[in-house]
Amino acid sequence: MKINIAIPHALEIPALTQPWELMLDHKDVLRAMKLADDLGFHKCMLGEHFLIPSDHLEASGAFWHHGTVFLAGIAGATERLGLASSINILPLQNAIVQAKAWSTIDWLSGGRGTAVVAVGWLKEEFDLLGVPFRERGAICDEYVQAMIALWTEDKPEFEGKYVSFKDVGYEPKPRNLPLWFGGDAEAPLKRIAKWGDGWNPFLTPPSQFPEALDFIRSQPDYHGRPIELFFPIEAMKLGDGHVENKAAAETIGSWNVQQTIDLCGWLGELGVTETIIPLPPLDSFDAYLDRMRWVAQEIMPKMG
Repeated sequence: MKINIAIPHALEIPALTQPWELMLDHKDVLRAMKLADDLGFHKCMLGEHFLIPSDHLEASGAFWHHGTVFLAGIAGATERLGLASSINILPLQNAIVQAKAWSTIDWLSGGRGTAVVAVGWLKEEFDLLGVPFRERGAICDEYVQAMIALWTEDKPEFEGKYVSFKDVGYEPKPRNLPLWFGGDAEAPLKRIAKWGDGWNPFLTPPSQFPEALDFIRSQPDYHGRPIELFFPIEAMKLGDGHVENKAAAETIGSWNVQQTIDLCGWLGELGVTETIIPLPPLDSFDAYLDRMRWVAQEIMPKMG
């Protein structure tokens, strides 16, 4: 099991954000990511939104970064730490621009990026950005194919309803850029089978992971590669629309080494290959840094 780390103060979702995080500035965040790099964490991760409608602010908060911009900044401050979105809302961003953003991260970081994309769920955000919400699945499929063409073809070209290009040059191409998909419905699972290297579920219960992985591998266009699966333990306390599951929240976050190892082992048996060890209630940034050290010293060496 590989242990990732969520970037602190990358969002302000009430169900996930602790009060001390709100005091962190960019220097604190970069300091934490440098420490994660030194301690051997596998990847850092963050999500993104561009605009939050007023009626979603109570659950989602207004504080969100642009995912690839933020990760590019961390790339320059670290040497080994993986850089993953969780997730990029692909239909909201032009495929050519988004492909270039990830190629840039790959070049800046020496191949440490992992693009995790999904179709998104917040209709009002699509409306505000002028993207047809009901077509987001079709847009995503075209964008993925266009991005792969840009990343892999010597003379890239693509012809679609939402994006088209030919007779163009595109450099630099990523040296090794895994493409993951987020989501829980049948459509993202089929995308994984055809194009993906990993899956980032959101609302699928862990007990259903084996069934979903079997479904991916059963698809006629399954590419045959192993499928990685990221599931953050803290997701057990977050419900639909970023609303807190209070019953689950009471059981998440512990300083008990064996309990944490057992939970990771259980997830591993279900197909999970990467997770984040959730935070207990903390009272300061220094306590957070100590928690990182505890995870690195007490948990990570026992993951095998």
